[in-house]
Amino acid sequence: MNNYLDAFKNAFLGTVDWTWKSIIFEVPYYTNYFWGLIVLSLAVWLLEISFPWRKNQAIIRKDFWLDSFYMFFNFFIFSIIISGFYQVMSVTFEAFNIGSKSLAIMDISKWAAGLQLLVFFIILDFVQWFTHVLLHRYPFLWKFHKVHHSVKEMGFAAHLRYHWMENVFYKPLKTFGVMILGGFEPEQAYIVHFIAITIGHLNHANIKITWGPLKFLVNNPVMHLYHHAYTLPEGKFGVNYGISLSLWDYLFKTSYVPEDSGTIEIGFEGDDKFPQDFISQSIYGFKKGQR
Repeated sequence: MNNYLDAFKNAFLGTVDWTWKSIIFEVPYYTNYFWGLIVLSLAVWLLEISFPWRKNQAIIRKDFWLDSFYMFFNFFIFSIIISGFYQVMSVTFEAFNIGSKSLAIMDISKWAAGLQLLVFFIILDFVQWFTHVLLHRYPFLWKFHKVHHSVKEMGFAAHLRYHWMENVFYKPLKTFGVMILGGFEPEQAYIVHFIAITIGHLNHANIKITWGPLKFLVNNPVMHLYHHAYTLPEGKFGVNYGISLSLWDYLFKTSYVPEDSGTIEIGFEGDDKFPQDFISQSIYGFKKGQR
């Protein structure tokens, strides 16, 4: 029992310490997610202001501040809260001899650094795409994912507006993605994470980007807006699930971009009755009868 308590405490305090050191610039700038997120957000917001796609949308759009709070809550506060629990899980796996290499299907540790990062990026993006499909496919998971889809005016900060339970769903599957690579995570993984954050911010921003021919590979705001469409194609429970890459949607026939005006209604049926504040949204999905 003491092992578990120590693991929980050390992970929790370690995450607190790292976050604080990030705030006061005591970690290398290239791994500073706190200020990196702020600089990136301001840069994409400036693009929204300078080149708005939906020109009638206010600079401080509906739920701008709520979504901004979600960014820091999901990226830092909840990470601190949950860090101890994940470390306890790690200790439990070790107790049952479930190591980082037990599910490995390849070992990329000897590959060139650039190739390691590319494979790491592709594998994790597919795992997240698959998880995203599940969030739409199963009603129990969709209840929590509704928080993200309750956005009624799209902007960069909507990227990280999601129910805290999604962290619980995504993290184990992302860990699985790392384990099939022999438990190896490149030292330069921060590059992959910052690229993913940048693409996610752009996908939700009020700017029109399609990337030209690269649209079949990289996700974009036009494609992702239709992921949030109020009205979906008949028989579909979702479209355009891509996180960073659109590749998976084109491969698995879940892509859908009928036009690019940016004027479609977003949300879901019944969203006018959906909770509007952070606390109510955070407990949504746990009450009996909610769908």
